[in-house]
Amino acid sequence: MNRIAFFVDGFNLYHSLDSNPSYYKYKWLNLNKLSHCFVTSHDKIDKVLYFTTYTTWDQVKLVKHQTYVKALQSVGVEVVFGAFRYADKTCRICHKQYKTFEEKQTDVNIAIKLFQTAVQDLWDTAIIVSGDSDLIPAIQAVKGTFPAKRIGLVIPIGRRAEELKQVVDFHMKLKERHLATSQFEDEITIDGGVKLIRPSTWK
Repeated sequence: MNRIAFFVDGFNLYHSLDSNPSYYKYKWLNLNKLSHCFVTSHDKIDKVLYFTTYTTWDQVKLVKHQTYVKALQSVGVEVVFGAFRYADKTCRICHKQYKTFEEKQTDVNIAIKLFQTAVQDLWDTAIIVSGDSDLIPAIQAVKGTFPAKRIGLVIPIGRRAEELKQVVDFHMKLKERHLATSQFEDEITIDGGVKLIRPSTWK
């Protein structure tokens, strides 16, 4: 039996949906269900890890995100948190500097978990859901250290990931039909009666 671990780059996946209004309705995405779209009867999914960061300065987004994380945890998805940091940016038009938030640590967290779980021999095949080329060094390091293990890629909808495709053993494309069949119910009951409701903007 081929043991599989999924590593889901939460922001990369989210922005692939957020960039197209017709995909907003798919944000209530059950990653456990989604992972089963990319395996066969010879595979056993041992882990689904979701890497993300809370936007703590935006209360509306924060509440939606916290609700979504609870939904994921209710179906056994492991959540790994990064952080946002202030960053200095320069306006391309007026060339003035300004401060903004930048998501940090996700690619590092994925790299660490990918290597850590390979050392612990927790998977035979790792499947990364992302289009972020910053993950290339981590993939190459794991493949060089553990040549018997395979690393695959699921490319988020609307993304290309040409560089990533060159360093993995196989790649697949996330399609709308996968999203449509991998949604949570509009209302989920967890922890003896707590209800989690799909956000109205995700319908």
